[in-house]
Amino acid sequence: MTFYISKIFWLVAQPLSLSFLLLVIGLFAGLLKWNRIRTWASLAAALVLFVTLFTSTGAVLLQQLEDRFARADLPVGGPSCIITLGGGFESEIVTARGGFEMTQAGDRFVETLRLARDFPTARILVSGGDGSLSGAYEGDAVIAERFFAAFGIPEERLIRETESRDTFENAANTETLLASNGLENCLLVTSAFHMPRSMGLFRELGLTVLPWPTDYRTTGKASLGLDFTQPSANSQLMTTAVREWTGLLFNYLAGRTQAFFPQ
Repeated sequence: MTFYISKIFWLVAQPLSLSFLLLVIGLFAGLLKWNRIRTWASLAAALVLFVTLFTSTGAVLLQQLEDRFARADLPVGGPSCIITLGGGFESEIVTARGGFEMTQAGDRFVETLRLARDFPTARILVSGGDGSLSGAYEGDAVIAERFFAAFGIPEERLIRETESRDTFENAANTETLLASNGLENCLLVTSAFHMPRSMGLFRELGLTVLPWPTDYRTTGKASLGLDFTQPSANSQLMTTAVREWTGLLFNYLAGRTQAFFPQ
């Protein structure tokens, strides 16, 4: 139930959806002659849109997340395993057309492939089921098996976790698989902005993992200011940042992590 509530909440809470909702509230308030509500709703919608589209706020918020965890020092002899969190494949498109179409987070699997070639004895645990509301698509763990095979990684090196739909389930389901396979001190590969939330959840389960962030979206030099040059990119950065900060807050309030912003 928590999964579905979070999905529905995010449909409304992301910046562009929130702006639309505020505009609809303002429209109905105007029809009912509630002029004060109409004015405040319209102003709020305009403010959210302006900050989202025409400032660097999203980049700054995302940059703080990306800078939280640096890549860990590799163990002597290399890692015994590599945990890769899903989110890197366009599941809906791949289910319909085949192939390996990637999202912006596809770097997670490119980096895992590089590590797998550099450390040929390391096991690869891919955690990712179908995170859609419909549950009608192949998850990343299923697609990843074909992806790695296409680049010569033998199937016996892979451990697939196909049931998880969000980061909390990634951590919980991975815990069981690590124990059953006798694996520990693994690298954790995920997007840099996603690493604080992931590390917090893994640590709460008592799992020692070494952060290996990838898929950076900011330069590390962003500062707060106006930016009229790339409204669509600003919107994407803001949406991703708000989702991650909201996820951190939810996990903290729900008692899933001991720290709001793990470090």
